[in-house]
Amino acid sequence: MKIVMIVNQELPAGLVANTAAVLGITLGRFRNDIVGPDCLDGSNITHKGITEKNIPILAADGDALKQIYQACMDKAHIDMIDFNRIAQSCRDYEQYSSTLSNTENHRLDFSGLCLWGPKKEITRLTGSLGLYR
Repeated sequence: MKIVMIVNQELPAGLVANTAAVLGITLGRFRNDIVGPDCLDGSNITHKGITEKNIPILAADGDALKQIYQACMDKAHIDMIDFNRIAQSCRDYEQYSSTLSNTENHRLDFSGLCLWGPKKEITRLTGSLGLYR
């Protein structure tokens, strides 16, 4: 299994950080098997478990994000979390849910995506993207 996050490189740094945080929280909800156990340091202080998987954060423009989103819609063996610009512009979840329900899917612009699935498939979809810098 391979996991990647793809963020919209056209966003300012603060919104990129927000996008990665939101995708990570949602990923942890659906894939709690990727978080390792708590660990002790040399002073016997506990540190919460972190992901056991590498999760590269890749960069793409808005058009590439839409293309990857559409490509994943047809692949049942790839799981995807999308974080759209509507979510980043709303003040609360109720407003987000209401606005999203009145927006046709093809009109969505994405702040980021998180994909997980077979390594070959994820690489095929994202192999041409560079790391976010």
